[in-house]
Amino acid sequence: MSCTTILIGKAASYNGATIIARDDDSGSGRYDPKRFVVVRPEDQPRRYRSVLSHVEIDLPDDPCRYTIAPNVLPNRGVLAEAGINEHNVAMSATETIAVNERVLAADPLVELRPAQGKPGDADYVPERPGGIGEEDIITLVLPYVATAREGVIRLGGLLERYGTYESNGIAISDADEIWYVETIGGHHWIARRVPDDCYATIPNQLGIDEFDLDDAFGQRREHMCSADLIEFIERHHLDMAMNRGPHHLDTRAAFGTATTKDHIYNTPRAWYMQRYLNPGEDWDSPNARYTPTSDDIPWCREPERKVSIEDVDFLMSSHFEGTPYDPYGTLGTPESRHRYRPIGINRTGHMVAMELRGDVPATHRAVMWVSFGSGPFNAVAPFYANVLDTPAYLRDTPAEPSTDSYYWSIRMIAAMADPHYIECSNAIEQYAEQVRSFGHRHVFETDEAMGALDAAAGMGALDAAAGMGALDAAAGMDAAAARLTEANEAMAENLQRRTTELLASVLYTSSNLMRNSFAMSDRWV
Repeated sequence: MSCTTILIGKAASYNGATIIARDDDSGSGRYDPKRFVVVRPEDQPRRYRSVLSHVEIDLPDDPCRYTIAPNVLPNRGVLAEAGINEHNVAMSATETIAVNERVLAADPLVELRPAQGKPGDADYVPERPGGIGEEDIITLVLPYVATAREGVIRLGGLLERYGTYESNGIAISDADEIWYVETIGGHHWIARRVPDDCYATIPNQLGIDEFDLDDAFGQRREHMCSADLIEFIERHHLDMAMNRGPHHLDTRAAFGTATTKDHIYNTPRAWYMQRYLNPGEDWDSPNARYTPTSDDIPWCREPERKVSIEDVDFLMSSHFEGTPYDPYGTLGTPESRHRYRPIGINRTGHMVAMELRGDVPATHRAVMWVSFGSGPFNAVAPFYANVLDTPAYLRDTPAEPSTDSYYWSIRMIAAMADPHYIECSNAIEQYAEQVRSFGHRHVFETDEAMGALDAAAGMGALDAAAGMGALDAAAGMDAAAARLTEANEAMAENLQRRTTELLASVLYTSSNLMRNSFAMSDRWV
């Protein structure tokens, strides 16, 4: 299981934006090259077929344009992973989670069953497709929704109709709301809205800790779920609470897991994220309320101060800095420094933090802060989502290593710097500061420059509403997207220059530290 998610409500973020971020980590022993692309309406399939499960689904004929960060190799399907559409709805899919055996028995996962025998034979059994999964979810949902709530409802309907072959968590946001959806068995699901003044942490474990069934089956202000969830819980005796009302559900006890491996792989990551964002609490003493192996770390809570993009980048790249569990640190023992699975791991393909800014015009509201490769050796750079195309440095990632590719350059830097972490750390920290500071300034200046174009697009939209000027409105929107496309090119140019400089620095430092190095030079040097 892989990936780490953090969700930041708009009143908890530094600039009033909703932020959803996730490390997309590959499974052990595999590295998935990543790219950054735009999917145009004409390129969206009208009949979709999953590579892994073979399920086929007819799709609406009115998709919108959207920008995603998918896999390069097609062997496991699209795997869009993170995306924002032109209506400024964002999705991160998926966080691999787990449900317990009682749930799997009550509602089994919908797995592909290959055909048996040959067509025409008496004993022939045709193939039975599986359900939907990580490969499919963004492609099936994001092009067809205009709000986060619509995204939850569409995803829930697909899960109830087609089922799923795996357990996943999905984040969906707009400028006002963040929703987190968890699949429960093959066909059931729950969704909870992140409170505006809170952040939520999810580390490969069913995370939602409390669920209000009255709200889910009433006004649905903060909770939604599959239509028969109450009957499902009651029929299969899933509610494990002793002293709570029947409509206030402990979802972790009902659906989740709490195993020894969770305490190595999952709970330490939630502990570290919350330790960082709420440092005033006791996290380290023998009397600490929460430890790296606690099963009751809250799903969401209010931070002690507002959360910035730099905080998100640090946490999604973190490796237990300042604790005895840091694999690059000097505290603790050799055993403690490799006891827990860090957040910033070697198998990270990308981290995308999607920022939807409610106080910014819709044309350029959405920014995707993107980094490729292992987090401790990179930095997020901002790219606007509402664009016509993406820069080649991130778009055209080849299947084989190349220094013309952002993904492969970071992979090379990480592999060379890891054995010499201390010696390379200054160069990496300077790189991160340069990339992020340029990125913030670039976004500010681009936002300022968009004023005239937004005014023109707004006038066209008003004319269209009055029954005229639709072409002007469309032209204004296209002009805005074209300007943002140019802005992304400038960001990519700076990122490529800085990354190439870092690669040269790390290569030089690592070369001097080779085991066959020899200080004496011959007399001609």
